[in-house]
Amino acid sequence: MCLAIPGKLEAITNQLDDTFRFGRVSFGGIMKEVNLAMVPDAKEGDYVLVHVGVAIGMVDEEEAKKTFEYIKQIGELNELGEAP
Repeated sequence: MCLAIPGKLEAITNQLDDTFRFGRVSFGGIMKEVNLAMVPDAKEGDYVLVHVGVAIGMVDEEEAKKTFEYIKQIGELNELGEAP
């Protein structure tokens, strides 16, 4: 099973050519450097799905926000599925 998390592409930070690019992606305020080689059409402001430091696809803003909400809800539950 793989887990990909959506994040907002804030800036292209390094571009070797049209294929090999890196960007700064925000995951709810946490910034990470991400390889963008698999999403050549991604531009600043887009939402990308990131798995182990590589953007593997793109999603729209609404879908990204739904996922952020699910993650927030999971964090609000303890290991028994109960609110703290």
